[in-house]
Amino acid sequence: MTQERTYRPISGWVPLIFSIALLLGGPWYTVLSLHALSMGAGSGWAVVTGVLLVLFGLISLAGYMAIAPNQARVLLLFGSYKGSALESGFFWVNPFYTKKKISLRIRNFETGSINTPERKDAAGKVVQERSRTHGRPSKVNDRDGNPIEISAVVVWRVVNTAEALFEVDDFEDFVAVQTEAALRNMATRHPYDSEEHEVSLRGSTAVICEQLQRDIQERLDKAGVEVLEARISHLAYAQEIAAAMLQRQQAQAVVAARTKIVEGAVGMVQMALEHLARDNIVELDDERRAAMVSNLLVVLCSDKHTQPVINTGSLYT
Repeated sequence: MTQERTYRPISGWVPLIFSIALLLGGPWYTVLSLHALSMGAGSGWAVVTGVLLVLFGLISLAGYMAIAPNQARVLLLFGSYKGSALESGFFWVNPFYTKKKISLRIRNFETGSINTPERKDAAGKVVQERSRTHGRPSKVNDRDGNPIEISAVVVWRVVNTAEALFEVDDFEDFVAVQTEAALRNMATRHPYDSEEHEVSLRGSTAVICEQLQRDIQERLDKAGVEVLEARISHLAYAQEIAAAMLQRQQAQAVVAARTKIVEGAVGMVQMALEHLARDNIVELDDERRAAMVSNLLVVLCSDKHTQPVINTGSLYT
């Protein structure tokens, strides 16, 4: 595995003065040498020297590079890795170095999106700008076999320029493909929803996101990429089972609500009976107590307003 080496180039301002001097002084010296040669007072070596000065000045221009903040240059000499310039500024390096630009800025993308590369014509003019489509959810089966749609947003950056360029063919495409694979693998290991307090895609969002980040990072370590954040951006049942699952969720919600209502009603009835007995408001036999409990439960558990019936006779009529 290629290890990153930091290369510290020299400032480009002093070499720029020499390059300008060579480009201006070289032609002037060549003209003077030719004039002297035509007068019979010069030599051919002086002319060659002037031409070489101009040539050296032109070659030196290839060594200048300007590095913006959060960008780097990977330097190669005839295929041999010499180091990575990570500092921003104006520098000069060996003119024969091949300087590959790489961004260290934080990037993000959504799984399922398609990148369209930049296209140029024969003259080098850009005919189509680089673009990226919106992400489309991936369709996958969860642990229980239910088809779901899921997508994630991943925030990442390059931390090792040598590995990013030399260990994988296209590190941006590598990040996209490996993230999609990690997301699908993670979705198949957990259920969409769970009632047994186990980790689920819908109910354990924080745990799922941390696990997804770790899974993606394990796959991208070899590419010199650090995953800063991974979040589920879309999660839903597939269309073919969405209606059935919605009915199941509604039924579960109704059962849970009814259970809560019954628990509260029983507690209120018990409190009413204890209060009547404690304050000796009225004495009820078992039959009247059962009738009172039944009436209170009907009133408290009914989903509609009950109509009261007023007894105008005696207690037992």
